[in-house]
Amino acid sequence: MPPAPGPTPDPAQVFDRALHRRRRDRAAGTVHRVAPILEDAADRLLDRLDDTTRRFSRALDLGGRGVVAPLLRGRGIPFVVSADLSPRMAALPGAAGPDAPGRASGLPVAADEEFLPFAPGSFDLIVANLSLHWVNDLPGALLQLRRALAPDGLFLASLPGLGTLQPLRAALTEAEAALTGGAAPRVSPFPELRDGAALLQRAGFALPVADADQVTLRYRDPFALFADLRAAGETNAVRARDPRTPPRALFPLAASRLPAGPGDASEGVAIPLRLLVLTGWAPHESQSRPARPGSADVRLADALGAEEKRLPR
Repeated sequence: MPPAPGPTPDPAQVFDRALHRRRRDRAAGTVHRVAPILEDAADRLLDRLDDTTRRFSRALDLGGRGVVAPLLRGRGIPFVVSADLSPRMAALPGAAGPDAPGRASGLPVAADEEFLPFAPGSFDLIVANLSLHWVNDLPGALLQLRRALAPDGLFLASLPGLGTLQPLRAALTEAEAALTGGAAPRVSPFPELRDGAALLQRAGFALPVADADQVTLRYRDPFALFADLRAAGETNAVRARDPRTPPRALFPLAASRLPAGPGDASEGVAIPLRLLVLTGWAPHESQSRPARPGSADVRLADALGAEEKRLPR
């Protein structure tokens, strides 16, 4: 049977934020099971800090699930605030930091990424590791994050990009269509790489850069993939989802349709996690800027020692 009809959705509200918060609250007790995946993504993101000589003293860890904050403190950043939509996730031991006398480690904050409570210029570094893909108004969230940065502050973010979980998306759609004759959204939509730098520029970031990295997750048992998504708080919170209990055969049938990864089929299924990495700076007068067109005082042909030729009209 087709998905149950519901109220006409607001196209600007893709995700049920209240449901996502409850899912993250529940996952606060299980997220340690997927810590290696989160840590690998965080390490890849924080490697960007090695490319700058800038030193940071006040950092915001946005949605790091207890993984990012310890890595920032390990890099010598004395004040790290961990914020999360879920109060329980924000208060995880790694996010809260060590309880050491005289150490300005920062306090955990329960905060909605769409309505940040921080004053302008509060941080000189903001890191959002695999947390912004559940935001309805991503341009608005990026604008608030840029305002929360001090001048010449750095913003780093990783998001699952288009292609992430694609085999799972296809398997669930095919299985549900075979069982019911229709299919409801069961995997979130993800942004494209080409949108990344444009979003940063729109939010007012200087020197915006967007690039991609690929991580392949391998599972001998496809049901371990479903368990990891639940443990991380990454289960379906799309508003257009079918709210009814899915057919009992849906997930076993979808698991049987997941393709084996390259190589030995006995290694199980390979699931892509395509990481979009966004880098941007809060504007500052010390930063380099492109020259005004026509302002050069040396011709390119002279600089290259080449002969300039005009094309016929």
